[in-house]
Amino acid sequence: MANGIVMRIHRVRAEVVVAACDEELIGRALPVGSAGRTVQITSFFYGERAVSEEELLWALGKATSANLLGPRVLALAHAHGFVAEGGTGLLGGVPHAEIFTVTE
Repeated sequence: MANGIVMRIHRVRAEVVVAACDEELIGRALPVGSAGRTVQITSFFYGERAVSEEELLWALGKATSANLLGPRVLALAHAHGFVAEGGTGLLGGVPHAEIFTVTE
């Protein structure tokens, strides 16, 4: 895998949720807050199948929401207009963004 990105597409009724992260984050527990809590980064949610940049961009174009984690994934999403400048936060020190579409 050249780019180190994994992705899973979750379909729930009419919703298409794209979850993608940098491959090396799978299996890590990221600290959240100051109470010693962590969030586990799992292949169940983010997937384990390596995808190309083109496949991720195609999926983001079809998504009704997305959960993106990791510097490579966020750089790609930002470069292609899916995440605005300043539209990311940190999850356990790792760049993170969530994208939602709102329809009437």
